[in-house]
Order: sequence, then C-alpha cells, then structure tokens
Amino acid sequence: MRFRHPDGSTIHLAYCTNVHPAETLDGVLDQLRDHCEPVRKRLGRDRLGIGLWLARAAARVLSTDPSALRLLRKELDSRGLEVVTLNGFPYEGFGDSQVKYRVYRPDWTEPARLEYTTDLARLLTALLPDDATEGTISTLPLAWRTDFDEHRRATALQALRTLSARLDALQDTTGRNIRVGLEPEPGCTIETLADALDALTGTGALTGTDALPETHALAGTDALIGTPGTPTGTPGTPTGTPGTPTVPTHRIGVCVDTCHLATSFEEPGPALDALHRAGIPVVKTQLSAALHAEHPERAEVRDALNAFAEPRFLHQTRTRTAQGQLLATDDLDEALGNHDRGSGPGLPTGAPWRAHFHVPLHAPPQAPLTSTLPVLQDTLARLVGPAAPPRTHHLEVETYTWQALPPELRPRTRARLADGIAAELALARDLLTDLGLKELP
Repeated sequence: MRFRHPDGSTIHLAYCTNVHPAETLDGVLDQLRDHCEPVRKRLGRDRLGIGLWLARAAARVLSTDPSALRLLRKELDSRGLEVVTLNGFPYEGFGDSQVKYRVYRPDWTEPARLEYTTDLARLLTALLPDDATEGTISTLPLAWRTDFDEHRRATALQALRTLSARLDALQDTTGRNIRVGLEPEPGCTIETLADALDALTGTGALTGTDALPETHALAGTDALIGTPGTPTGTPGTPTGTPGTPTVPTHRIGVCVDTCHLATSFEEPGPALDALHRAGIPVVKTQLSAALHAEHPERAEVRDALNAFAEPRFLHQTRTRTAQGQLLATDDLDEALGNHDRGSGPGLPTGAPWRAHFHVPLHAPPQAPLTSTLPVLQDTLARLVGPAAPPRTHHLEVETYTWQALPPELRPRTRARLADGIAAELALARDLLTDLGLKELP
C-alpha cells in the first residue's frame, strides 16, 4: 500500500511475512498464494506491499539460481504484490516450535550474518518495483547482550562497515539504493534507540550484561536494573554527545520497532529527536504493539499474563521504577516467578509491566490487560506526521505471534488469519490517513 505524504514523497506500508513459516522457496511461493494475495483481496487493493522474510535456505537458492529469482518476481507481480523491504532479523527456523534465544544467531560477529545480509541486499535490488529505487532491510542489533565484549563489538561494527562498502558497490552496478537498519530489541546489546545512537556514533560504553556491575542483578541471572546503554539514566536519554559515526550512516541506520520501544519504556520523542540530531536515519519502522499490564500485583492480571507465557518465543518483560530505571527479565515466565517454567523470584509488582509480545494492532487483549498501541500512534505521528518531511518512508506491520496467542485467540484457519492481517493493515491505513496522508491506487 502506498500513501502520498503532504511533502509529495511516497510512504510504503507492508506487512511482514515472517508470520507465515517457510524455509524454502517453494514455501515462500505458497505464502504468496495462500496468504498474501488473499489479504490483498480483502483490502480491495490492486497492489499490496509485503515485508518479505527469506530464510537462509530460500535466500541461498534465489542467490544462486537466476531462474528461481525470476520466478519469485513473476509470482509477486502476478499476485499484485510488491516488495520494498525485507526482514533480515531471523536467519532460519523462525517457524519452529521453540525459537527463543536461537533467533539471535548468527549475530554480527559471525561471517554468516554478513553473507546472509549481503545476499538479501542483492536479491532486493531485483525484487524492487520498477518505479522504486530504494530498498530497506531490518537486521539483528549486533548481538544478544551476554558474552558481548569490546572485541566482539569491534568485530560486529567492522562487519557493518564491510556491508556498507558492498551496498555502495551494489548501487554502482544496479542503480538501487539499499539501506540496512539495526532493530533495537529488549535483551540485545542494542536494546533501545539510545543504545543504537551510542553504537552508531561511538559515544557509549560497552552495553550488555558484562558491562554492568554485578549489583545490578535482580531476578534470575539475566535480569538487570537500568536500560542497556543507559545504565544510570532515563530511558530514551543518550549517554553522551554524538561523535564520529562508527559505521557509514548513509547505509546503516535503525529500524524502529514500536513494540520493542514500548517494552523498554523508551519515550519516542526524546529518542527520535536524538537520532535526528545525530544524523542517524530511521531506515524503516515496524508497527507493532506490546502487552501492557497496569496492575501486575493483582491475581487476575497475573492469571491473564500467564496465558501469554508460551514456549515458542522470548517475551522479555520490563517494569520501570519511579527513578526511571528498568527492572528486567528475559521472559514472561521469569517475570511471573513461574518456577516450573522459568527461574528467579520474578519482577516487582509495584509499577506497570510491559512484555515483548506482539499483539494484534486492531484487537488489543481483553481487560485487565491492554496493548501499547498509543506508543505506536505517537511514534508514527513523529515519523510521518504532516508538520515536517517524513523521517522514514517504509512502514511494516509485524505481528508474527498470531499462532502464539492464547488458544482461544488464535486464528484456526487461513481465512481467519487473512482477516486479522487485513484488519491490522486497515487500522494502519486509517492512522496514516488521519495524519493527512493520501492513500494511492
């Protein structure tokens, strides 16, 4: 879906296909037929944008077989689908019954991550619509935080510099401009936009568990007091003055995921303004909402949260003290103190909790839980509102957890899933038109 911003530029809206498990090219082609095209038809659109996820195996086939790449492009065109952005965060196995920490490997210290992302960039130049010259890719925010030392940080940043040089060469040969956005995520060495600013400008101290004092341990071995990258400050406040970029920012920026931003209680305004002042681009934005519990001390709230504590994905959980510091666990089970499924004493219950669980945008959980949709709305207004030129042009709805929802909320058929995805996109469309953007044919 395309929209015209009041400044005359085009904003692209897509939905991410990592919600549909597929590891092979045949699986991707089935997605287009069974899921993506039906969503487009429900919206009554001749053209629908998708944020394509290509697992390593599928990307390898497409990179080595030109006929396979031509087939994919033909299928996209014939089904009224277009691709301007790829989700390059999961490497493989995202549809497995248990993903958890495996989604963070390989990380940017490992050659496989660089080669995979390079392949995605080359593929994207061939998949872009004929009238588009810019593509974007979201990726892992360097690494999971544990065992991340200065040597690994230097290795990861060097890999990004190598990637940038490859993207420069790719534009020289194809005329297509591909940019990559590090996607801050709770628990990673880059958890917040403030951490991203530090990493991309070289102003911050080493982030991650190994950089924090032992006295910051709280609930279980991985729980922290303080936001990684802002150990003594307020979430959303950079730790230093921007310095010289550590990677070329014309190629490498950030991908803002509004669920992740909300989970870490980061304020969109100060965080986005700090990026803007430092010249760090918002390469793309993922529109998503986190799970919010206003009164986690209440038994009925904990019962409701328990229904979302499932074994497939990590659901990092955070609460914020009156002083603005974060208390954190790696999973919802740990926050609840479920010793049969998790570890640790649990998070304190004196303030609201937020959990990294992407809940459907149009259907927030029933009381006593809510979602962080207001954070999404605030972020969207700041990024593409009519008062200024847009800070990003690629938007992607990314609710990949439909089949991880409590059983009574899961769509049981393809048709029901298509209905839900179409409803999310319709809500995002309405938010954009309410901001003054005009939907294009």
